[in-house]
Amino acid sequence: MKDKIMRKLFLGFIQIHILHHAKKEPIFGAWMIEELQEHGYEMSPGTLYPLLHNMESNNLLKKEEKLVNGKIRKYYSITSFGIEILKEAKEKASELIDEIKD
Repeated sequence: MKDKIMRKLFLGFIQIHILHHAKKEPIFGAWMIEELQEHGYEMSPGTLYPLLHNMESNNLLKKEEKLVNGKIRKYYSITSFGIEILKEAKEKASELIDEIKD
């Protein structure tokens, strides 16, 4: 039960993390999995890719396919709407951190 609750909470953090990196430069799934692991998030492709597709469907990310080493790689960049949402999320996260700090 604890894992299920923590996972649900962390999915929001992960989406903010994705938007943050997609604003800096286009990202792709395998790289994002490694980046998230560096921050303690264990994410499988079966979880990340549907999340990226959902963020694309919600106009937070846009996808561009490129041929890399003979394979199609999907790169995700932030949209203007995604930038707007990221800005709001950062403000809310900052407020929350200030409130819950001991």
